[in-house]
Amino acid sequence: MEHESDLINLATKYGTDKWGSHYYAQHYDAHFSKYRNKKIKILEIGVGGYKDPNKGGESLRMWKEYFKEGSIYAIDIFDKSGLVEDSIDIFQGSQIDYSFLQSVVDRVGGFDIIIDDGSHVNKHIVSTFKFLFKHLKEGGLYVVEDLQTSYWKNDGGDSFNLRSRKTAMNYFKSLTDCLNYEEIDNPWYKVSYFDKHIVGMHFYHNMVFIDKGQNNEGSNIIINNIRPTRHKKKAKLSYLYRKFISTLLLKNR
Repeated sequence: MEHESDLINLATKYGTDKWGSHYYAQHYDAHFSKYRNKKIKILEIGVGGYKDPNKGGESLRMWKEYFKEGSIYAIDIFDKSGLVEDSIDIFQGSQIDYSFLQSVVDRVGGFDIIIDDGSHVNKHIVSTFKFLFKHLKEGGLYVVEDLQTSYWKNDGGDSFNLRSRKTAMNYFKSLTDCLNYEEIDNPWYKVSYFDKHIVGMHFYHNMVFIDKGQNNEGSNIIINNIRPTRHKKKAKLSYLYRKFISTLLLKNR
């Protein structure tokens, strides 16, 4: 990356662990450049510095310089009000407290970028995403860092059952089916909010970027989650077969 103000240089300048301890800045630079000169709202979960009220905020200052027209917001479980400055506002509360999150949304409005660099506990990551993704603007990006905790027991991860439904990594992998929900040949399939609004997912080492938009490209074959057939008799048999299989699956849950 040749331009002098890229995120790798800024991460080094402000001492954030998004470069060095981790190598996230290169991916942020690739995905965030299109927003750089726009008046956007960014929410970062987690300020850093743990209980020390005067420590943390390195990445917030990095975002402030990178997004010169942007407004930077953050939440943290600890009081970080001493780090507030022009274009940076910080709210104290838990990332899994929906009432608190709603109060932030009510005050600020929707966000163009949301970054989860919070507790890194698997169930917290998933819970926060389920609430905040709906408050991400269309055309926006939701980012989750430090997915390595999906493999760490102390954070609710699992290194022995790599298909565990409890890990954040597997939760986000399951959402890749949302991209193709209109191709699902199942008349009983219930379309979700995520099906309709996830239009891209990009996985990197320990992180994922999720694009929000209108996922309505349609299928060239499937209509309303049913595959049409030319012959009525064949269509009826196909319908009865799918109904039979779906009934069996429901009984075996």
